[in-house]
Amino acid sequence: MNDADVSRQIQQMVRFIRQEAEEKANEISVSAEEEFNIEKLQLVEAEKRKIRQEYERKENEYSMQLNAARIKVLQAQDDLSLLRLKEPSVLLRCRECDRKLVESVLEEAKQQYAEKAKVHPPKVTIDEKVYLPPPPNKREVHGPFCSGGVVLASQDGKIVFENTLDARLEVVFRQKLPEIRKLLYGKIAA
Repeated sequence: MNDADVSRQIQQMVRFIRQEAEEKANEISVSAEEEFNIEKLQLVEAEKRKIRQEYERKENEYSMQLNAARIKVLQAQDDLSLLRLKEPSVLLRCRECDRKLVESVLEEAKQQYAEKAKVHPPKVTIDEKVYLPPPPNKREVHGPFCSGGVVLASQDGKIVFENTLDARLEVVFRQKLPEIRKLLYGKIAA
């Protein structure tokens, strides 16, 4: 072999080695980038999990506070509102499925009312023509429903006291709406 052939073979070997080195470097680079992306994704997911857990914790805490407030408001409403209806005769509406239960506790409720209001027990007539809507069910999600309770009205219908769970929760919701907005959206600058 002459010098030119040797030189050409050396150049060919150098190109081959360089090409192998570049391919190996690309493999290492791609592998490192994949590992980096996997680790980055794991870190992002871990942080998302932490944020979700913190949000759920705060949501549960707020829900417990809201429920406690609802109970207090409902108790206070019950004590005050029944005493405002100082009528000698009232009409009572309930769900048809609750009628027997209402009848079974009616006398005791009239006595308790009379003691608190310091009046004679009122004459209570259960409305047998008009009932409150039935309890909610899965088949009729958007239809009218009543979660329970009663509606009391004076005989002339001018005074109506709606003591249903749905009505009481609506009152509490409207009262707490500013607090709910503040918790959801933060303090809004005017």
